[in-house]
Amino acid sequence: MELRWADEAEAERVGALLAGVREVDGRPEETGFSGDRHLYAEDGGELVGYANLDTAGDSFGRQVAELVVRPDRRGQGIGTALTGELLTRADRSVRLWAHGDHPAAAAIAERAGLKRVRELLVMLADATTADWPEPAPAAGIALRTFEPGRDEQAVVDVNARAFDWHPEQGSLTVEQLRATETEDWFDASGFFLAEDRGRVVGFHWTKVHPPNPRRFGGERVGEVYVVGVDPDAQGGGLGKALTLAGVRYLRGLGLGKVILYVEGDNAPAVAVYSKLGFGRHEVDVQYGR
Repeated sequence: MELRWADEAEAERVGALLAGVREVDGRPEETGFSGDRHLYAEDGGELVGYANLDTAGDSFGRQVAELVVRPDRRGQGIGTALTGELLTRADRSVRLWAHGDHPAAAAIAERAGLKRVRELLVMLADATTADWPEPAPAAGIALRTFEPGRDEQAVVDVNARAFDWHPEQGSLTVEQLRATETEDWFDASGFFLAEDRGRVVGFHWTKVHPPNPRRFGGERVGEVYVVGVDPDAQGGGLGKALTLAGVRYLRGLGLGKVILYVEGDNAPAVAVYSKLGFGRHEVDVQYGR
C-alpha cells in the first residue's frame, strides 16, 4: 500500500469510495469533503482509503480532518496509516472526525494517543407521537418565513451573535447562505424568522433528508437544521417557539421522524430538546491531541 498527498481532489474516485462507505455505514452524508489537502491510500492502483485535511480549519483556526477506508479493506491497518500520516502533516491543533463513533475509529485514536475532545449528538423524535403545541412567542414577537433576496444579511448577523462560540456555524456568510438557496433541499417555507418590531432576533432553518437505507429506518427525515437566537433575545422562550414552528411544519409534510444535531456539552439545549421528545440516537466524535 502507498500513501500519496495531492492538492487536487480526484472527485470521481473519491466520490465512488464515499458512496461505497455510505452503503455500509450510512455515512458520510456528503459526496465529497471540502478540505484543500487530499491523502490517498492506494494498493495496486486501487483506492482503498482516503483522508481530507482542511488547513483553513474551523472558526477557531483548528485544522479538521476526515478519513475513510473501503469497507472490504478494513482491519488491515489502512486507517492507522492514514491517521499517522495526517498527524505528521497537520498542525498540533488538528481535530479528526469519527462519524457515528465507530469502535474502530476509537481504537485507532487510542493507538495514536488522541483523546475525545468533542461530541456532537444526533437526537431523534417520533413526530407521530410527540407533543408539539402551537408556538407561543412572547408579546411583540412575530414569526414569519424567510424571503430570499431580503433576509440573508439579517440571518447572518443573528447567526454570528448566536454562534460566536461554535467551531463551524458561527462563520456562516451571506454568500454561503445564498449558495445554499440553490440546493435542491432548500425550502424557504420551512425557514422561520422571529421579528421584534421589524428586527430579526431569531430563526429556525429546517431541512429534509432523502431516505438513507442505513439510517433512521430508511425513511425520509426532517431536521432541526439550525436554531439561532440573538443573545439579547434569549431567556424568553423564543428558541422553543421557533423550534415548535419548525417541527410542526416538518410533521405537516408527512415526516414521521425529526432529528437534530447538538453539542454534547450543551446541557441547556439538550434539556430543552429532551422535553420536546428528542432522545439521543447517535453521536459524532472529534479526536484531538
